Amino acid sequence: MKPEIPENYTEFLYWVKETTEAFWSENPETSEAEFVCEDWQYGAKWLGMTEVEIDQTERKYNIKFTPEHREFLRILHAVDRKVIYKYDEDDSEEIIESPYFYNWLQDHEEIEAYLKWPYQTIWEDVAGMNKVWLKSWGTIRPKSDEEKEKIFSAWFEKIPQLIPIHGHRFVVSDHTKTQNPVLSMYGSDIIVLGWNMRHYLLRELKDSLNLLEDVFDEEDQEWYIEDKQELLQIHKEEFAAAKTKSIPVIEEMILYWSSGWSSFGKKYPHETDSYLQPIVRAFVAEDEDGEANDQQKKFNSF
Repeated sequence: MKPEIPENYTEFLYWVKETTEAFWSENPETSEAEFVCEDWQYGAKWLGMTEVEIDQTERKYNIKFTPEHREFLRILHAVDRKVIYKYDEDDSEEIIESPYFYNWLQDHEEIEAYLKWPYQTIWEDVAGMNKVWLKSWGTIRPKSDEEKEKIFSAWFEKIPQLIPIHGHRFVVSDHTKTQNPVLSMYGSDIIVLGWNMRHYLLRELKDSLNLLEDVFDEEDQEWYIEDKQELLQIHKEEFAAAKTKSIPVIEEMILYWSSGWSSFGKKYPHETDSYLQPIVRAFVAEDEDGEANDQQKKFNSF
């Protein structure tokens, strides 16, 4: 079956706009469709930016969008409402609103915070309980946080700009390439969500793009929601191509934990070792006192 998803990037962005807005236009309370939007999405519209607004945003935040990212901002950018989360605590309901895709004209506080997020949260893993230490930094981990941060900061400054797009997802703004990956970054636990903007948006918005289907599992005798074949084919092609790609500097951090290897299209070298837990280190440094770090990732509090 030939995919209906446009390959031309600009045509693809307009297809995303038309398809998602059509999906969001159906009232989830009255629709008889198999899949419906969330309540907060009902009636949502994309808010594109003008070229002037994009230029002003670059100057304001001292960043530089890639051509691919600029085209996304021009056609899509953000939606005209916030994500609404409801929490029940102590018999009272708390409602929290947060940006969906960041609105560069409105979400100043969130954007400022997430521009700092990669440095702050990776550093927390270096200095904190996870004791992250890359092989390129030396096989011996210094004792003092001052010395560790000096090495870490020099490394971090070499990374292309990491520009927030949605939650803790970041576009690698490498202007030496025509397409750049989008990363999910939670401290040092970093995975590739898409190898270009098209690939990323298909993964992030697949529910609103009608790219899911119910599949009956004969063995389990249950229905499961799975990606449609045209989406699975694109994933297969993108990750096959990724085996020959590289991401400047931060690639080593992506491959530090086993979680990053499959997202990079690589096979983790120790995945068959039975003693390993789901997220483990690719490299273990020694401290100055000669003690090696433990193998298992301990998740941060943020």
